[in-house]
This record gives sequence, C-alpha cells and structure tokens, in this order.
Amino acid sequence: MLDFLPAAVRGVIASLLLALNTLLLCSFLFCVALFKVLPFALTQRFSHWLMNHTHEAWISNNKAWMNLIGRTRWHLSGLEGLDYQHSYLVTSNHQSWVDILVLQYVLNRRIRPLKFFLKQELIWVPVIGVAWWALDFPFMKRYSKAYLDKHPEKKGKDLETTRKTCAKFRNNPVGIFNFAEGTRFTPGKHAQQQSPFRHLLKPKAGGIAFVLDAMGEQLESIVNVTIHYPAGRPGFWDLLCGNVKDVVVHFQELQIPASFIGKNYEQDGEYRLQFQGWINQLWQDKDALLEQMHREYPAK
Repeated sequence: MLDFLPAAVRGVIASLLLALNTLLLCSFLFCVALFKVLPFALTQRFSHWLMNHTHEAWISNNKAWMNLIGRTRWHLSGLEGLDYQHSYLVTSNHQSWVDILVLQYVLNRRIRPLKFFLKQELIWVPVIGVAWWALDFPFMKRYSKAYLDKHPEKKGKDLETTRKTCAKFRNNPVGIFNFAEGTRFTPGKHAQQQSPFRHLLKPKAGGIAFVLDAMGEQLESIVNVTIHYPAGRPGFWDLLCGNVKDVVVHFQELQIPASFIGKNYEQDGEYRLQFQGWINQLWQDKDALLEQMHREYPAK
C-alpha cells in the first residue's frame, strides 16, 4: 500500500503503471492479431482465446495498481447470479469516467470483458481502431436518415448487417455495455434537460434497443448497474491518486421481455413507445435506489 505517500505522487505512479500496462499489453495484442487474419478455424479460436485473456490481464493489472495506491472500500450487492459462460447486456448510470474502471474492477472474470458497439468508420482510427477490431468489439453499420430518404430500399439493411457481425458471439459469450444516459451526469446537464429524476439524466432508449434488436436472442439477460460515490462524483485524477474511498455498486439481473426480441426500434413505432416506457420505469426505480443509497451511505 502506498497510501502513506502524498496524493500527487500516488497519481504519478498510477499514471505510469497504467501507461506501461497499456503499452505492453497492446503491443502483445497487435502481435496476436496476426493470427486472427489467418483463414484457419484453429488459429482464429486460439487468437480469440488469447485476446480475451489479454483483455482480462489488462484489467487485472489496473486492479493491482488501484489496490496499491489506495484503500477503496467496496460495497457490492447483486453479483450472485452472474455466469462467465453467458452473454449479457450491461447498462449503468453515468457520473464519471471512473465508472468504467469501477465496472471493469468488479466484473472482471465474473462475466466476459465489456465491449461496446462502435460505428463501422471507427475501425480506421489509428492504433485504437486495430485494438478494437482485435478484441472483437462489434462494429455497426448505420445509415443516416437523409441517406435512407434517398435510398428507402436500404431500410433495415444496417440492422441486418450488424446482426451478421454479431453472429460470432453465438459460440463466444460476450459482455456488451451501454451507458443509457449517453453522457456523464452534471447539475448543469440535469437542469438543461429538466430531467424528471433527482439523481439521473434522461435515458436514451435507442442505444439499448439497438443492441437488443441486433443480438437479443444471444443475450442471457440485462445487468442493470447502479453506482454511487458517497463522497461525491470523483474525477479520473482522484482515482489515480487513490482518493476514491468508498464505492457502492448494486447489480440487478433483468430478464429480457420476449416481446422485445427480433424487433426493429427505428421502424416499429408501437414497439418504440413500449420500449421507451420500459426504460423510463427502469430509471424511476434506479433513481429511487440512488436516493436510498444516499441515505445509507452519506458523505463522510
């Protein structure tokens, strides 16, 4: 434990460890990616297995420096039913960039490493685009409304293409992640939205619906995560300095309603209204849970 050192020193050490971890494992990942392009089932299975474990090793190393530089108290509930052999859609409230490392810290090796849907064009981003491709992040093909107005025959083709790219997850469990609010909570955004929730921004149903539309039959369930920081929303530098003292996380596993499987959120108006109502109710329950967490774990 390095909590006897000044916070700024701990932050520099953690930053260096994070950079070294990323540099070493990304270099290894790019070497393994060479096997992925070979047209042999055995080498592709081997590369998938190795990349998955490389992803988990990167998270484990991050957990190690987080434990080294601070003494965070973790208050966790609802993890009992999760299974490493199943695929899940994970969603959470979003307060800070720290949320991502919190989720990775808690879920690593409980379920498969979290991935998120990316626009197909992002595969061309230098270095990181190759990393996303190597790690089997699902890329989605989306057409703009203006394009579809000119080419109505293309309606539904983007979802069909995405479903085909997700077919590889039928035999390879995956954790798909989406922040339903789309952005981090701040008082300013909360006021601008005139959000009906006390602790949350309005959820954007389209992102979660797209995942269900593309691969709903492949998913075991939805994991609804609620995160609370008793001392207030931390910044990433706070995490690096070991200044995040308490983290409260509740996991709720939700069965996916059968009526949501195989639908098209963009083209089915009745389903769209039904799904939006379902997400809004989920957010009402999450807001009530956060209020309870504020009472049970007050700021210290």
